[in-house]
Amino acid sequence: MRGECICGEIVFEVVADLPKLYQCHCSICRKQGGSSSNTGLIVAEANFRWLTGQENVSSYVKATGFRSDFCSKCGSVVPNPVRDRPYVWVPAVALDDTQPLEIVAHICVASKASWDKQIPPKLAQYESMPMLSELIDLMYSNANT
Repeated sequence: MRGECICGEIVFEVVADLPKLYQCHCSICRKQGGSSSNTGLIVAEANFRWLTGQENVSSYVKATGFRSDFCSKCGSVVPNPVRDRPYVWVPAVALDDTQPLEIVAHICVASKASWDKQIPPKLAQYESMPMLSELIDLMYSNANT
């Protein structure tokens, strides 16, 4: 599946079946995404490739290790590497909406906005950030095929 930034300068592709999505409700992700949560997925590096515009990617990294990559022209959030792991975080909002995707987990719900009342109780919920391996296992269980 392809994705791009708002201005179309940065285009990328995920070349395997997409995993399920998660939503993070921490204050940093809310600020990054401009909403009650930030929806994303994690894919193996081998299944991700930049098609155009990688030279337009700018990065901001907090001392804690949180990283936000964005288009230097339009400011859209774009994929970024998951620290020193062989994975790439992909913002769901940057994907072309051509296949059904499903949210399976909500993370950092202990720090959700006070006005955020829409977390479905049937989905997995984590008070804080779960272990990356646990989150990836959940995202790939019965992944969309």
